[in-house]
Amino acid sequence: MNHDQLSDALSLLSTGFRSLKGIGDVEASSSEEILFDEWDWEVGVGLYGDFRDAERRNDRAALERIARWYDRQIERGLPRRQVNSTAPMLALTLLSEHFDRPDWNTIIQDWADWIYREMPKTEEGGYQHLVKERNNDGELWDDTLFMAALFIAAAGRVFNKPEWQQDAQYQYLCHIRFLGDVTSGLFYHGWTFLGRHNFADAVWGRGNCWLTISIPELYRILKPEDVTARYLKNVFQTQVRALKQVQREDGMFHTLLLDETSPIEASATAGIGYGLLAGCREGLIEMDEYRPMIDRCLSAIISRINENGILEEVSDGTAMGHSLEFYKKIGNVPTPYGQALASLFLSEYRAMSL
Repeated sequence: MNHDQLSDALSLLSTGFRSLKGIGDVEASSSEEILFDEWDWEVGVGLYGDFRDAERRNDRAALERIARWYDRQIERGLPRRQVNSTAPMLALTLLSEHFDRPDWNTIIQDWADWIYREMPKTEEGGYQHLVKERNNDGELWDDTLFMAALFIAAAGRVFNKPEWQQDAQYQYLCHIRFLGDVTSGLFYHGWTFLGRHNFADAVWGRGNCWLTISIPELYRILKPEDVTARYLKNVFQTQVRALKQVQREDGMFHTLLLDETSPIEASATAGIGYGLLAGCREGLIEMDEYRPMIDRCLSAIISRINENGILEEVSDGTAMGHSLEFYKKIGNVPTPYGQALASLFLSEYRAMSL
């Protein structure tokens, strides 16, 4: 695709993102404002995608539109702190570098300090995957690196807090230790210290994309140090080599990466495509080796953006499954994270002039 075609697709995705009032709740007409009406992970991923595209284009009006969404939410009161409600804090932290907003800075630092000092931790100091619905005692999920660890990395850099920077890097080491499948090179959805197992041993597609994205994004936000950088680079290379083996000819990935009978899933495909490009950008992998894989992802995603700008075949938010059948039965629905992952992918593709 040429630059103009990619720009048109990105504009359409942005329109689709702004039309979402909730999960699956699409307004009949587009809006100039971001309509999503809940502060949680789904919109947090969406805001990050919208922010990165606006920042790359130096679009002040788009940055101000994102700022207005934050101000409306802050005025009405922020929700209980947990892993998923932390996700919107990432874009707010990065947005704070474009605006002189001491009030935002206070909120960001207070939230990051809560994560560092007070948020429940598992054995070995991992971020317990605390969510609004349940505490998930003793559980590590692969979502957490994107939803919380990247935020505290960004806050640590922006506010010069070395202890936050170190904690962010430690979370990667801790989560990879318990979620990594050393046989396949991919990642399980979760781990519980209470039963000391990986639940259904689900090698979940979107869960893997959070790792594919989160490792190079850490390099972008806060370059990891020395041995940690070496370790994460090798883990990332192992994962993307494994992903190459399970990509379909049409470019898509399955909900369960190792189960060809499970549904195909577009948010995982977009996230993996973006993660591959981000890995190339950060020097973790070579473009020559992964260009065909990236191009197949592109074809798959472009073909699934409908006339209203909604990315189709995106699975609903996914709790921890205790059987593989659970993952196969998850329905598809319009979501802000689907929009964001596609936007991140297409924006990076355009920027790298592939």
